[in-house]
Amino acid sequence: MFTVKVEKECGCFKRSGMENGKTFSNKDDAMIEAREWAAEMNETFCQKHNFSIVEEGNDLIIKVEMN
Repeated sequence: MFTVKVEKECGCFKRSGMENGKTFSNKDDAMIEAREWAAEMNETFCQKHNFSIVEEGNDLIIKVEMN
């Protein structure tokens, strides 16, 4: 099992209605979802943060960094 999760839920994430911690049976599907989440957050959120993906075992963590 592979999990996509956001490291720290910023205010924009909380207001977005996105659910943190989604599980997939294969890595490819998890990576597609992680890329979609990171792209959506980078494009539509307030631009105070930058979102990137880091693999940690079976977890794909969306890291949150200040811009």
